[in-house]
Amino acid sequence: MNTENSLPQFAICILEEQAQLTLDDLCRACAIDAQRIIELVDFGVLEPQGREPARWIFGGASLHRARAALRLQRDLDIDLAGAALVLELLDEIDTLRTRLRAMGGEY
Repeated sequence: MNTENSLPQFAICILEEQAQLTLDDLCRACAIDAQRIIELVDFGVLEPQGREPARWIFGGASLHRARAALRLQRDLDIDLAGAALVLELLDEIDTLRTRLRAMGGEY
């Protein structure tokens, strides 16, 4: 029996924070069209470098943020503005936890 073919196949993508992604790269990684990425930028979820979509460059963290926003929309059935707010609040919680740890506290 050939167990190699019976194992599930997974595609794994590991990106560093310093990675740079184009709009096309991010679209492919998130399996969405460019208009959805543009909407994420318009709502402040993503902050690319560059003035126009054809020249946008995204950091590696943008992939995580984009996927998180899309997951929030899908799983919680909230609109993009709501997803952007949730991500902003999660960022604030992380910042506060970091400050608390730096002061020697626990959360």
